[in-house]
Amino acid sequence: MAIENSSSVTEFILAGLTDQPGLRIPLFFLFLGFYVVTLVGNLGLITLIGLNSHLHIPMYFFLFNLSFIDFSYSTAIIPKMLMSFISKKNIISYAGCMTQLFFFCFFVFSESFILSAMAYDRYAAICKPLVYTVTMSPQVCLFLLLGVYGMGVLGAMAHTGNIVFLTYCADNVVNHYMCDILPLLELSCNSSYINVLVVFIVVTIGIGVPIITIFISYGFILASILHISSTEGRSKAFSTCSSHIIAVSLFFGSGAFMYLKPPSILPLDQGKISSLFYTIVVPMFNPLIYSLRNKDVKFALKKTLGRITLS
Repeated sequence: MAIENSSSVTEFILAGLTDQPGLRIPLFFLFLGFYVVTLVGNLGLITLIGLNSHLHIPMYFFLFNLSFIDFSYSTAIIPKMLMSFISKKNIISYAGCMTQLFFFCFFVFSESFILSAMAYDRYAAICKPLVYTVTMSPQVCLFLLLGVYGMGVLGAMAHTGNIVFLTYCADNVVNHYMCDILPLLELSCNSSYINVLVVFIVVTIGIGVPIITIFISYGFILASILHISSTEGRSKAFSTCSSHIIAVSLFFGSGAFMYLKPPSILPLDQGKISSLFYTIVVPMFNPLIYSLRNKDVKFALKKTLGRITLS
């Protein structure tokens, strides 16, 4: 179904990250390198989890989906961003812009909620180890995953619906490297405080609900860890959660900094730099965080490489 456009604008020009010609080629190769690392890391983790049966447990089921989400939303953004470094005008059609916005919002919301599902999984593993297999049964995992992607769809529909009914007049230069919410609101000639309020409410739900879930889960986890008598047991429990805590801090910290501050405090030009963290840095670092700090993943990698060497 075609996206209806009530505006006189039929296409947008993405301004990109910089307007300095001397920086374009170095930045192109820098972000191309980031994209390759992101693809190799996330697709590698997906492949490892798929090929190794000892990783077919709830923790890695969610990690599999986190890698899929990171791979997908990097692919929705970075290729078009790279075009801005090598073309004079990085043009995107109105429908293409709204489609990119929808998928960007879908994957960002999905990531928020998959991180909260992973926190609940860690809570079940550490606080209720005797009933863990029942608490995190395949049916429960599937139900949680449907909830994750369901919230992704709702968040994307709310944001895209909020933007798609705006009117764009003569100016069609989006001050960003992608079709993001705030630059499109700024560009519109009929946006109001209601549109900004909708963004704030939807982002607050998308960040607030997962963060509350994560804090409650880690509150119970911390209480359980403090009751563990052996130092070895405590350190093992902490190491199990450390990767997840790092990933959560990177993602929610950069997202909240970008969207939950008034534009007067964070101008769009600075916002572009801030958004690099959750659009490019976080998807690139997540597989590194989870693989370098995880014995099971390291073992699976050695096992898989051993199979390839022997074949």
